[in-house]
Amino acid sequence: MSFTVFMPTKWIFGTGALDELGKQTLPGKRALLVTSGGRSAKESGALDRVQAQLAQAGAEYVLFDRVEANPLKTTVMAGAAFAREQSCDFVVALGGGSVMDASKAIASMATNSGDLWDYVMGGSGKGTVLTEQPLPVVAITTTAGTGSEVDQFGVISNDETCEKIGFGGYDSLFPVLSIVAPALMATVPPQLTAFQGFDALFHSTEAYISKSANLFSDMVALTAIENVANNLAAAVQDGANMEAREKVAFANTLSGYSMVTGSCTSEHSLEHAMSAYHHNLPHGAGLIMISKAYYQHFIDQHVCDERFIKMAQAMGMPEANKAQDFITMLEKLQTDCGVNHLKMSDYGIIKDEFAVLTKNARATMGVLFDADPAPLSDEDCVRIFERSYR
Repeated sequence: MSFTVFMPTKWIFGTGALDELGKQTLPGKRALLVTSGGRSAKESGALDRVQAQLAQAGAEYVLFDRVEANPLKTTVMAGAAFAREQSCDFVVALGGGSVMDASKAIASMATNSGDLWDYVMGGSGKGTVLTEQPLPVVAITTTAGTGSEVDQFGVISNDETCEKIGFGGYDSLFPVLSIVAPALMATVPPQLTAFQGFDALFHSTEAYISKSANLFSDMVALTAIENVANNLAAAVQDGANMEAREKVAFANTLSGYSMVTGSCTSEHSLEHAMSAYHHNLPHGAGLIMISKAYYQHFIDQHVCDERFIKMAQAMGMPEANKAQDFITMLEKLQTDCGVNHLKMSDYGIIKDEFAVLTKNARATMGVLFDADPAPLSDEDCVRIFERSYR
């Protein structure tokens, strides 16, 4: 067994972590402050607090508040152009996974020429290597779902080609500083809390059954699974429950490290294809929709029964002794979080799309199929979609 661990991000965690930002030595003097196009950062007071902290640290900023859910390439290019126009020398991401993912891409394109898709590996991307160092990124996460605050990747959508692809992988794209303050997550609505929490869960369940699993990723993934599974329902039911919020936020960042030290599997590829064609579909919701059929496929093949048993135990069933117990605990968690009745059809997905979605998943994020615990054919993928459809 061999593995490499490189986790250069300074990570400040805690309910009052945001108040530490102004005390830090920041990587520049003029920030591009990136937020979503929504109102949550402003209405919650998070934006005002970050602006005050930047001032305390002696940094100027300009605001770019245009990032959408499933961030688009066109938005990234607009943000990069604005960063150059404003002579920004670092990027501050204030938001969830979409904002942090977009910020890494913006930081890259602020210093490199051409189009983002010139540098994307997979699909219609040209696969060119970045020649210039991206701007440094500071990540302040307001959700618990992606782990993007501590990894070197971002997922960007190209609405012209219906592609949603992971971008990055460069050591220079790890955030230099990450602020994880669970108090910033208290106003996230219950359903979004659930969607985001399941995304974090699946980062680690995928890493734990993947071919890339190792002693380090196993340690991180199982701890993340335990903390999400045993606290997410409480956070969904009472957003002000800070103990639950802290445990889920902690698990979310650990799930980021699960991806850094291990790998996701094709579950993420399949969902990214779904939301590439249906931008209104939240990523976490799509994962929930296909999750039971996806994991049942590998359970039926008995390729890693012991790992499914250990995950079931971590999720709150210490007496688990068969792989199917994982599905039992997954169903329980989805029911407890009120997301057990999600329907693909509610987001405009039709059965005739399944072959196209499968082809898209393999073309855009085929590398994750290589991490699957057993080969997954196109027919298997279509069958997973079919069994998940409602």
